Amino acid sequence: MELHERQQFDFLLHTAVERYAERLEQRNEGAHRALERLRRDPEGEGVWLSEFVEAVFGDFLLDNSAGAAFVIRALASRKAPELSSKPGQLPGQTVEQFTIAFAQAAFAALFRQKTEEILEQHASFEATQAGTN
Repeated sequence: MELHERQQFDFLLHTAVERYAERLEQRNEGAHRALERLRRDPEGEGVWLSEFVEAVFGDFLLDNSAGAAFVIRALASRKAPELSSKPGQLPGQTVEQFTIAFAQAAFAALFRQKTEEILEQHASFEATQAGTN
């Protein structure tokens, strides 16, 4: 991956994580609770990780074969994710649909990890602030 592409991907990831973490904190009354809910059920009420990843792909114009390839190139050295085997989801897909689903799954794994890291930082800051009051 070219350096300018790496920079673009890192910016995309950072921006998406910041937006998502902020929403999680608002919906869950703070970072500590948001982190707990994300770890317990990433698809649960008020968390909806995969829905947010799908929205990110749409917002950043990655929901096509070229966008998916960009994400896959950026994550090439990471362990491959397992794809969902919901009935009717994988059989009959086009190569483009499969590529997008794979890119979203790979991105979601890193996205969740980075979100947990930022929420841990925010939760520790909340704990520090609560101790000074």
